[in-house]
Amino acid sequence: MKTAIQAPAQVPASEASDELLRLSLPQIFARLQTDEHGLSDAEAARRLERYGLNEPVATVKNTLLAQFLRLFLNPLVLILLFASGISIVLGETVDATIIIAIVMLSNTLNFAQTYRSQRIVERLRAEVAPTATVLRNGNWRNVPRQQLVPGDVIRLRAGDLVPADARLIEVKDLHVQQAALTGESLPVEKQLDGDAAAPNNLAEIQNGVFLGTSIVSGSGQAVIVATGSHTSFGDIAAHLVQRAPETEFERGIRHFGLLIMQTVFFLVIFIVMVGLIGRHPPFETVLFAIALAVGLTPEFLPMITTVTLGQGAMRMAKRKVIVKRLEAIQNFGSIDILCSDKTGTITSGETHLQSALGLDERPSPRVFLLGYLNSSYETGFKSPLDAAILAEPTPDVQGYRKLDEIPFDFERRLLSIVVQHEDQALLITKGAPESVLAHCTTYELAGEQHPLDGPGGEQYNAATEIYRRLSEQGYRLLAVAHRTLPVRPCYSTADEQQLVLQGFLVFADPVKEDVAQVLQDLRRDGVQVKIISGDNELVTRHVCQRVRLASPRVVLGQEIERMTDTALVQVVEQVNIFARVSPVQKNRIIQALKIRKHVVGYMGDGINDAPSLHTADVGISVASAVDVARDAASIILLEQSLQVLHQGILEGRKAFGNVIKYLLMGTSSNFGNMFSMAGAYVFLPFLPMLATQILLNNFLYDFAQITIPTDNVDAAYVKKPQHWDIGLIRRFMIFIGPISSIFDFLTFFLMLRVFQAGEALFHTGWFVESLATQTLVIFIIRTVGNPFRSRPSIPLTITTIGVVLIGAILPFTPLGSPLGFTPLPPLYFFFLGLMVAVYLFLVQLVKGWLMRNLANHAVRTK
Repeated sequence: MKTAIQAPAQVPASEASDELLRLSLPQIFARLQTDEHGLSDAEAARRLERYGLNEPVATVKNTLLAQFLRLFLNPLVLILLFASGISIVLGETVDATIIIAIVMLSNTLNFAQTYRSQRIVERLRAEVAPTATVLRNGNWRNVPRQQLVPGDVIRLRAGDLVPADARLIEVKDLHVQQAALTGESLPVEKQLDGDAAAPNNLAEIQNGVFLGTSIVSGSGQAVIVATGSHTSFGDIAAHLVQRAPETEFERGIRHFGLLIMQTVFFLVIFIVMVGLIGRHPPFETVLFAIALAVGLTPEFLPMITTVTLGQGAMRMAKRKVIVKRLEAIQNFGSIDILCSDKTGTITSGETHLQSALGLDERPSPRVFLLGYLNSSYETGFKSPLDAAILAEPTPDVQGYRKLDEIPFDFERRLLSIVVQHEDQALLITKGAPESVLAHCTTYELAGEQHPLDGPGGEQYNAATEIYRRLSEQGYRLLAVAHRTLPVRPCYSTADEQQLVLQGFLVFADPVKEDVAQVLQDLRRDGVQVKIISGDNELVTRHVCQRVRLASPRVVLGQEIERMTDTALVQVVEQVNIFARVSPVQKNRIIQALKIRKHVVGYMGDGINDAPSLHTADVGISVASAVDVARDAASIILLEQSLQVLHQGILEGRKAFGNVIKYLLMGTSSNFGNMFSMAGAYVFLPFLPMLATQILLNNFLYDFAQITIPTDNVDAAYVKKPQHWDIGLIRRFMIFIGPISSIFDFLTFFLMLRVFQAGEALFHTGWFVESLATQTLVIFIIRTVGNPFRSRPSIPLTITTIGVVLIGAILPFTPLGSPLGFTPLPPLYFFFLGLMVAVYLFLVQLVKGWLMRNLANHAVRTK
């Protein structure tokens, strides 16, 4: 049984990798007490306990108690608790108890709802957690990347993210992208040589791979020497911990917070000044001002946001859309441009080999044999075209032995395999027809070789005509060529010259049946799809025409290469189809769209898609994508389907719509009530409402809003992308807030003149009225249109009406007296019903006016 390793734990992080990687492979095995067969599950578990999770920067998870206590660090909560302590000292035990009870209830409710939503999101993230292929108990298996330990043997393939620092023990044409460590954009080839003379720069060690890098092509096996913070990347990450770029959602929340902060500040200053001028008791004035600040502050906003987005994420998961970051939901719903390749989205992605044709357009066993040898010996990421070739019956490949591989890259658009046959080396090249043709000087027909004239020549044009005609019919083609070379240790791209053109591999990838309708639905809902394909323009145009995706023209990558950024910004607005596009050009297209103020979603699943997934506002990948693509994406689709993506976008809009409802409620009705209290404080000889009553009113109001995440959203709202509009929130606060103040002042008049109310009756009457108006207004604000045509959810209806009933009944219960309430006369409720009805009617009128102005402004600014 292997025991835990000793040395690496005793040295700093970067030195752990450095020290071990400079040793020979047998020495590394000895130090790590492992071998090429890896670890057992039991030993891996022991090492995981000792060294911790494989995370570059350890995430500290607080206990539930710590998370709950953190809610009490809110400055307003601390001030309230301090005030309750003073109340106890002054003998106001009842007031202090009520304040403490309300604070405890609020924080408990906040914690319970937030914790539940966070657990939901963590469970969803676990479904798409990154994994690594590791050798445990002698078997290869996928395990969560966090559970890797020093001594594990891992397998690496093209598209994988390197999960830890490791020493290579087997390589096959392994090329690694190390830009995260070195800044060098070109991939580095890894080799097993160089045990004794490793360079000073750790990232340049040829026989080592490092956390934070990715496999571009080839394959290999490696033994892990360091994990987590002991890796070279972990050492960097510990000093460069940065939060992710601020999303539009986070930016909107921050601007909203500033708006509330400014309003609260001026309101509190006003109350304190009035209290001093009016010679109100200082402690009473401060406590009242604090209570007003709490009443205006939407302290449940983080909870409502988390719960709303969490439930949105759960609904999206039911539609096969997994959200890695909650904040991405709003951006997902805001997408108005979706960029995607055609394969797997417009077409089925179930590619099959239609035929292998010679240059006489007859089936050619020779073309298929060469193509099969190329695909079967390829060690990089196998494309669907390779899979289609290998799915065919195996030809006779005995007598062929692989010598070398020249990996595919997106500049050459070629892949070459060198095999030995008898006493000669045969270089077999397959790739994009135009790329292969450019390297050919000869062609083979009926077993005989003939000179191939250059572009414009008869034979060259005949070969070009074959793939152009088939491409126009929607087929994808790869050209196959070969060359005989002497046997030698290695080969390079310089050998991809003077090739013999053999023929074409023809593939069919049928269009999905529902794509045309889904594209129409996306357009109807404000999302324009743009196809950015690496395939040739003939195939791309044919497929797009089949699904009625219109574009004035097809723009090729070579055209983009010649365009300035300014010209490209104009082109991307008009053109919907781009073909023969490289990864760098994809990035330029996305950046140009963002300059035009579009919210851009990019859907990709390949190695070359990672940069574009990072650049887009929303990176979207699929569960079957390579590691680098899934890691770069913020949204993962469990099914590669535009229909699934469309449903996810609509769910994102619904979640954002419910967050906005809470913000509009919190700023309009709360501001109106706080404005009324501040105004009443000026002329009343007593407090318009006790501080404890304000806090209770605020708690009941917030309790009514916790079901907003369950509410239905107007169909019209989800029909177009939605964005933050702080101006709309501010207008709601300024115009709708004072409407409630009109009815508050009317209530003051009724209580003082009609009912001749004393202090307790006044407090009770206004408490019930303010709670009813600010709570019931949700039925008006929750919809842009007619509230009678938009049904609220049952939970929202129950909590809203339930809270109003609680407020009305509370003064008649034994709790009424300790809270400073007294029973209200029956006539009061007649006036209350009348005022609430008129109030809601006026809010509906003003809301309609605001929305019309907003719509007219949007039209004028287009």
